Amino acid sequence: MVDLITGLRITKLVMSLTFMKSSSWKSRSAISGSFFVHRQKPEFCELFIICGGKLVFLRERNNEGLIEDDQGEMVANSRSKRQSFKDLVVKMFPENNSAKMKNSCDSPSSASNSSVDQWEKYKDEIENYMSQILSSNAEEIDDFIANENLQNSITEFVMADNLTLQEKREAVKIKFLEIKQTIQLSREEAKGHVRGHAKAQWATTLCTRRAEEIDGCINDEIARKADLKRELDATKEEISELHTEVEITTSRLNSILELQGELSNKLQLSSVARSRAEVKVEKVVKQRTDTLQEIEEYRKQRDVLRRRIEFCREKDAIGNATMLIKPSFEYKEFTAAEIRAATDGFSDRMRLKSGGDWTDVYKARLNHTSVAIKLYSSGDVDSADAFRAKVKLFSHMKHPHILSMIGFCSELRCIVFEYMHNGCLRDILFSSKRSSKRRNKCLNWQARICIAANVCTGLCYLHRAKPRPVAHGNLNPSKILLDRNNVANIHGFRTPLSFDKSDIRSDIRAYGNLVLQILTGRNWAGLVEEAIMMDQTKLIEVLDPMAGEWPLDIALELGRIGIKCLSIHEDKELNMTSLAREVEKVKKLADEIVANGECVVANDRNQDDEDSGEFPNFFLCPILQEVMKNPHVAADGFSYELEAIEEWLKTGRDTSPMTNLRLNDKLLTPNHSLRSLIEDLQKKRSISIR
Repeated sequence: MVDLITGLRITKLVMSLTFMKSSSWKSRSAISGSFFVHRQKPEFCELFIICGGKLVFLRERNNEGLIEDDQGEMVANSRSKRQSFKDLVVKMFPENNSAKMKNSCDSPSSASNSSVDQWEKYKDEIENYMSQILSSNAEEIDDFIANENLQNSITEFVMADNLTLQEKREAVKIKFLEIKQTIQLSREEAKGHVRGHAKAQWATTLCTRRAEEIDGCINDEIARKADLKRELDATKEEISELHTEVEITTSRLNSILELQGELSNKLQLSSVARSRAEVKVEKVVKQRTDTLQEIEEYRKQRDVLRRRIEFCREKDAIGNATMLIKPSFEYKEFTAAEIRAATDGFSDRMRLKSGGDWTDVYKARLNHTSVAIKLYSSGDVDSADAFRAKVKLFSHMKHPHILSMIGFCSELRCIVFEYMHNGCLRDILFSSKRSSKRRNKCLNWQARICIAANVCTGLCYLHRAKPRPVAHGNLNPSKILLDRNNVANIHGFRTPLSFDKSDIRSDIRAYGNLVLQILTGRNWAGLVEEAIMMDQTKLIEVLDPMAGEWPLDIALELGRIGIKCLSIHEDKELNMTSLAREVEKVKKLADEIVANGECVVANDRNQDDEDSGEFPNFFLCPILQEVMKNPHVAADGFSYELEAIEEWLKTGRDTSPMTNLRLNDKLLTPNHSLRSLIEDLQKKRSISIR
């Protein structure tokens, strides 16, 4: 029991005692066991004894164990004497003892002495046997002797008066044999109890081991809780510090907010002092911000429409080529005064180019349109007839990809052409100033394919001209001009004195060289051209990276066309008409690739002339798309050239040219700040040109 209490760590134990009689062996054994458990139990176990449904208490007085109730009355003690076997025999055979005493005094006969000695011998043997039994298995004998009915039956039997001494002895012997058998059975039962006790002890061991594991887990959990508590305390300290910092920051923020409130009041007071014009501009700026997305969509639609218009113009021009050979178009002849006024007296600020075939080229404005005026030197046009022949030739050349003539001036011997905003192809492809804006804003591969197709179509038109074909004679990237949408226009072809097929082949070779230059962005030398003609795959290694990632099949096909043009011989029939069909197929394939999203094309912004590249967009008039000279702010908040917006309003329009919304009024306010900025930038540009 003590081991069980220790193994299971029993803190409170209740035991019950049942008494049959005060002299009962079992009761005395239970009392002794209770005192043993009370003495040997661990200190952490509290013992309660129940007897007869009442709580009793164990006391020890004069080395004697007592059991008392809650009134202090003794219920039992542990020193009650146990009857020995000799006492039982004396009780059962009183005459035997009397005879012994008498014989010891009177010296009886030998027969009597022999009988007494034999009984003493048996009595001693039985006493020794009982001692062995008691020492070996006290609990079984206690249980056996505790059977008071059996003891009484033996006593009553041997105390019977009608039995002789020999019969009593035989009866006692028989009874003790029965007792011996009973004890043997009790021993076997005790062995079964021992096995059960072993199993119980095994179960107790397992429970003890499990209890130890649980104790270990509990200890780990306690340690973990202690760690968590420390972490929680540290976190609480951090939170407290953060709260302190937040309070300090909040205090600073409140101070800043107060200061901000004061500054806001001052700003509001200063805003009231602003002019009505500035307030009006601010309101319009908000409206402009709201319409930016819509304007961007309109721009995309405009680009699509321009592409469609370009296609329709090209189709109509080719279809009506035979009708254009007659001088049915009338061109305006400008006076010298008009030309000088448009060029600001041929100012260097308006000069685009000088020297070479185009002796002097000026940018000008005639009839609200940007134009390029070419002045011919006496060496180039040595007579009035020669000048008129040039005018007549240019008047016949009406094609979307041939530079259009707008008018002329016989007095100054100059021709007015359509102005190309993006300049010539040479400056974009391989300008020597690689850091210039024109070089940095290069063309993507799709735009280059479109330019190659445009040039091929223009040459095809010249070679099919009636009554006789016209050969360009000097085709190169400097003779290709680009408008705002990078649509190519050919210029600079010679006046045909006679026609020779070799001139046509020369144009075809020049076109092949132009195609390779478009692909590589380089001004090829002859040895490089020969290397490409020997191995077309080398072309892939020298593609211009500034054009973006070329589709290899497109690049190889266009390179094949260029090499084919360079390989033309006198005995080989090759004309621009067949080349135009091949290039058009390449262009359609490129458009399909871009439309399907199979290849990314970088956006081109090659508006790099003085109107768009060297000037910010807000310097340009939204109507004329030219740099403004006299900018005025309209009711929609946008700045326009005064002459352009007045003409817009005179035609009866009352909507904004930018937003298409109705104008609140037709008041125009001069934008002196913008005008000053434009003039300063123009002066800097004029100085850099000189």
